[in-house]
This record gives sequence, C-alpha cells and structure tokens, in this order.
Amino acid sequence: MKNGTRLAAFGGVALVGALSLTACGTDNNGAGPVAASGDCVKTTVNAAGSSAQANAMSEWIKGYQQSCAGSNVNYSPSGSGAGVQAFTGGQVAFAGSDSALKPEEHGPADARCKSGKALDLPMVGGPIAIVYNLKGVDGLQLSPKTIAGIFASKIKTWNDPAIAKDNSGVKLPSTPIKPLHRSDDSGTTDNLTKFLLATAPDVWTFPGGKTWPAPAGGQGLKGSDGVSTGVKQGDGSIGYAELSYATNGKLQTAKVANGSGSFSEVSSAAASKAIAGAQVSGQGNDLALTLDYKAKDGYPIVLVTYEIACEKGLPSEQAKFVKSFLTYTSGQQGQSILSGLGYAPLPDSILTKVQAAVKGLS
Repeated sequence: MKNGTRLAAFGGVALVGALSLTACGTDNNGAGPVAASGDCVKTTVNAAGSSAQANAMSEWIKGYQQSCAGSNVNYSPSGSGAGVQAFTGGQVAFAGSDSALKPEEHGPADARCKSGKALDLPMVGGPIAIVYNLKGVDGLQLSPKTIAGIFASKIKTWNDPAIAKDNSGVKLPSTPIKPLHRSDDSGTTDNLTKFLLATAPDVWTFPGGKTWPAPAGGQGLKGSDGVSTGVKQGDGSIGYAELSYATNGKLQTAKVANGSGSFSEVSSAAASKAIAGAQVSGQGNDLALTLDYKAKDGYPIVLVTYEIACEKGLPSEQAKFVKSFLTYTSGQQGQSILSGLGYAPLPDSILTKVQAAVKGLS
C-alpha cells in the first residue's frame, strides 16, 4: 500500500498528517517486529495523541513496516488530551499520552475497554528542552526558580538579576523576554508544570496539568512544532519542547540545574539518568510512573510518554494488532532507535515490566 498522508476524523477531531503503516513479522526475542499470533493481522488501526512521541512513532512505523505487508495504522499527533479523549470515546485503538491517566480519566477509559482495564504503558522517555532565541548568547544556564519566574512573567528582561546570577560573567542584553507555551492540552505542559511545582513552589504558584495555568505566561501556540517555530522566529523568545524538536529546528537549548545544583546539558543520556529514579505508582500491569524532578544526577526536566491501551476488551483483530505493534516498540529494535532521535530509551528496570505487561494484552 502507499505510505503517506491521510485525512480522517475521529468524533469531530481532525486527524491531519496521519501516518500509514504496513506491518508485521515474527521475532520471539524482541529484536524485531512480533505478531501476537505469529501471523500478520490484516486490519486497519487508528491511534492518536502525543505530539512528543510523533518522531519516534514515525520511525517505529518505518521499522515495523519492513517486515510484513497488509496491515495499516493511522497515527495522528493531535496532542495528549485529544488522544485520551479519542481513546475514551472508542475512536482509536490506543492513544499516546505524555502523562499517565488522571484518576478522573481512568473510570471512562476502563469503561471503554469493557472486559478489561485501561493500562498506562511507558514506551519512550525524553528530556523537555528549554529552547530560546537570544542573539549573542550561547550556553545559557537557568535554575528552576529562574525558569519559573520567566514562565510566570515575573522575570521580564534577559538581563534580569536572576538570569545574571545563573550566568556569571555573561553579557546579557536588555531584550524583553517573550515566553511561549502550548495552547493545546499537553502532557509536555503537564510535566513542565509538575517540575516547576516540585522545584520552585515559592515562585511557581500555579497548579500543574495539561492546560497551561499561568494567565500572564506569554503566548500560546499549538503543538511542540508550533512552540519550536515560534521560538525560532522571535528574538528574545523562550519556550519548551521535546529535544527532537529542538534538534530538528536547530534551536538553542539552556542548561538546567538539577537537584545537586549542577547545570546539566539536555541530552538523551542525561535524561535517562533522571528517569532511572522513577517509581511505578500504578497497580498490576498499569505502569504509571512517578518521576523524580529533584534528581541529583542528569537532566531534570523529563517526561515519559505512554501508550494507553486496553488490557482486554478490544475487538479481536484490533487487540492482536496493538499487541504486535507494542511488542515491537518495547523490544530491542524499537527502543534502539530512540537515542538517535533525541529521546531516551526506557531504563531496563522499567522496560522489563512494560514488556511483561504487553505480553499479557489480549
């Protein structure tokens, strides 16, 4: 079949730029695509959600389609909030989300699965880069309190004393700061605001969550690509996006102080160090994680992107396909491509639990 762009609609949500996929082969050691039954599942599966994982999903699709023809999946990077809503409404077989299901989301999601529960399955980790555009200033360093002050619009110029303190000896211009944030419900926003709550509660007096909470927190733009483009086009601007977007857009990224007070470069390896301290807070095969935003080692602003999937209860062909695809993404081959894209592969301590949970899907 043709690989390319599709346009579909799930419950009024426009799915633009959906990705086509052919799939799947067999491999019992997780090194390649694995079909749940050992055979290709000739069906079409729809999925939607996290734009943070869109670049990973694109590469997973390319790798997965090499093994078997006859199966299709459309993934729309519509944002975590929209993806969860589409999953709960029964419009997609699985959803990508940059944060685990909230307690108020679990009930409707479980009901959608009918004979089983909805599971949070961590699939890819990564750093949230603080991206900026400031002429003449490279290697910017920012503490959590300074980041909180900037996005709360309490720090308004680039030569503010708080920024100068973080960047001793650096000549900073008096350029006005133009903070940019996500206008759509976003798991990336959820993780950034949770980081600020954990590390700078005296400065960041707003709640965490997928919806941007600071009324005076600058301009809102849709998607990680929108924020990245906005930063690239505006001198004095600052925003946040996954490292893959920063890398693809050739954007400047700030070093961020971790729990030890050391300023860490943003990188996949540094993010993996921080993610290794995460604890499983879900029950059974639900692998919702609690991240340690005060980690003393590595880059501290991290997220883990989940696939929200039914443990049981999908129509048979969909269930087989989802199990096959997630077996691939959580396997050796699927995880091995992530570092080159600016993501962080899951630590073994978490990955083995994910693989066992995926094996139990039916």
